[in-house]
Amino acid sequence: MDVRILSYFVTIAEELNITKAADKLCMSQPPLSSQIKALEEELDTVLFIRGKRHIQLTESGKLLYRHAKEIIYLMNKTKEEIKAMGKGVSGKISIGLVEGSAPNIAASWIDSFLKQYDKAEFSIIDGNSDELIQKLRSGLIDLAVITSPCDNTLLNSFKVGQEKITAFMNKNHPLAMANGNTINLEQLKDEPLIIPSRQSMNTLIYKWFKEKNIEPRIICRMDNYLDVAALSGRNIGISLFPKTSYILNPNIVAKEVINPYRYVEYLFVWLKDKPLSLLDEAFIDHVKEKVSI
Repeated sequence: MDVRILSYFVTIAEELNITKAADKLCMSQPPLSSQIKALEEELDTVLFIRGKRHIQLTESGKLLYRHAKEIIYLMNKTKEEIKAMGKGVSGKISIGLVEGSAPNIAASWIDSFLKQYDKAEFSIIDGNSDELIQKLRSGLIDLAVITSPCDNTLLNSFKVGQEKITAFMNKNHPLAMANGNTINLEQLKDEPLIIPSRQSMNTLIYKWFKEKNIEPRIICRMDNYLDVAALSGRNIGISLFPKTSYILNPNIVAKEVINPYRYVEYLFVWLKDKPLSLLDEAFIDHVKEKVSI
């Protein structure tokens, strides 16, 4: 059993027709049938149920098909990696970064990665987490850093950082003029609140208030941090966003939410079951190494 025979088997399994598979492989039907018969004899099993016009995979055939696909993929990937090692890995990494700490976190990875892979190039796209997930699904980007939570049935993910949730308010607000650089959720009862528009963040914030038996008064949901500064600065409401949302503004006071501290996590993500380039995989490994240090 070698890769060539496995590739024949996979083609037949996908076409479910010997004649069509032979045409696709640019070979005649008899030798193809002989190769599959020899494979069945070698494995001491029946791989196909033969019909007059079509064939079907047996349970053994289905098992071999799954593993054969993996073996062929790994063989091809290995060849590409060996060739790339001789030429020097090059290409473009397309990555999306959510607002907040993500750009700062990613900057250190990119800096150290480019020192190791000087032929690499980066394409960076900004957006909120939901927008970046959609861009992953549409193929506009291959990798992303988003805020938690994420759909683990859709995405591979690992944590790369966290950030405190902070309340931003007008400097003349009574809570802003109170002593201290922190604020309790209880103090935000009945206050008009501005929160991120992402549904998962909405759910999380509601959960925090529910733990305190408080019904939050939400007046606005948004994504753009510049808008957060504008609305909070005009005393329209108190914004609950990651700490790095703070933009230098003489009209705004920022206080970390405590009792306990509230955090948002940053996740490095990519689509499950989507093949990645050698360069993308090298960058993922690089980030994992940096995060574990």
